[in-house]
Amino acid sequence: MVTSNSKSYFREVERSHRTYTAALKRAGSRQSIMNLYWKHKHQHEVLLKKHLKEEMAEIIQIKKKFK
Repeated sequence: MVTSNSKSYFREVERSHRTYTAALKRAGSRQSIMNLYWKHKHQHEVLLKKHLKEEMAEIIQIKKKFK
């Protein structure tokens, strides 16, 4: 199920990938490429953690309806 939180998450991931690919094209050395990768990976981890937290909040709200 795609919720508004999911759409927001996908937009953020897409934005992150656009900036990452643009920066990769401008990279001048192997080290700068690796630095870009680690920064991009960290952004993904932060986004995913936030997204999963929001989904868990939704689950908790739905579960409350069943009590």
